[in-house]
Amino acid sequence: MSDNKTGLKALLRPEDSILVLIDHQPFQFANLNSHEPTLIINNVVGLAKTAKVFEVPTILTTVIEERGGYLIKGLQDVFPEQKPIDRTFINTWEDPKVTELVKKSGRKQLILAALWTEVCLAMPTIHALGEGYDVFIVTDASGGVSAESHDMAVRRLVQAGAVPITWMAVLAEWQRDWAREKTATALSSVLLEHGGATAVAFAWEMQLLAKGASAKA
Repeated sequence: MSDNKTGLKALLRPEDSILVLIDHQPFQFANLNSHEPTLIINNVVGLAKTAKVFEVPTILTTVIEERGGYLIKGLQDVFPEQKPIDRTFINTWEDPKVTELVKKSGRKQLILAALWTEVCLAMPTIHALGEGYDVFIVTDASGGVSAESHDMAVRRLVQAGAVPITWMAVLAEWQRDWAREKTATALSSVLLEHGGATAVAFAWEMQLLAKGASAKA
């Protein structure tokens, strides 16, 4: 784990990031009580689409999918060609099929989101921190069996050295400058689909721009 938690280098960079999305499956959603499930679905799908915009390698993984269920459709649809790595390990970081892909990438900014926070996010975060990764936990794309369990897990992981972050903060740090038009244009559709009130405001702005252009014509 890096000691550099401040300064420009502490911010996320697409070229140094790798995203691992863990166990967003029906079984885990069935006992998700820390958040409204639709919120987690919206956020993790928005996060995945953002990673795709920035070409950040994304690993999808499930645990015993024949019992826990397939990865949720909205998330699988972002990477239709990718078969999630199905594990028996509760701790994702004990599965070499996952860790070898991360190590092969050479990227040290490890971004994790998982169900549940206290189990499937906590274990790999603590493990990966011990191996020198800078671990960022996306708290609003993860959830636990209760508000307390989610909160206690986040506190534990922060104490261990992880950086808590939300999915739109990940988006902003990867973008960094709205003059980067290639990704800014692609992000507009992500925000329109998953940005909540930001989507409403952005849609209104687009209507005004279209109205202004029509008037000039």
